[in-house]
Amino acid sequence: MLDPKMFEELSARLGAIIAASPAADIEKNARALLSGFFAKLDLVTREEFDIQAQVLLRTREKLKALEERVARLESRNGSND
Repeated sequence: MLDPKMFEELSARLGAIIAASPAADIEKNARALLSGFFAKLDLVTREEFDIQAQVLLRTREKLKALEERVARLESRNGSND
């Protein structure tokens, strides 16, 4: 998995290099290049991941409750036959 700290460190190092160099546009170009690269990787933010994990958990809980309800209904219906 990609480590966000690694990218923050890379960004900080690029910023330090650019601050010491006369080419101020390099930082903008580097950020755009990295953003484009990460966009192609189809990554999600941690916040988006956590939200989807919560949605999945709630969905699993609802599914379990529905399965239990169906089982109870089927057992009731089966005992009446």
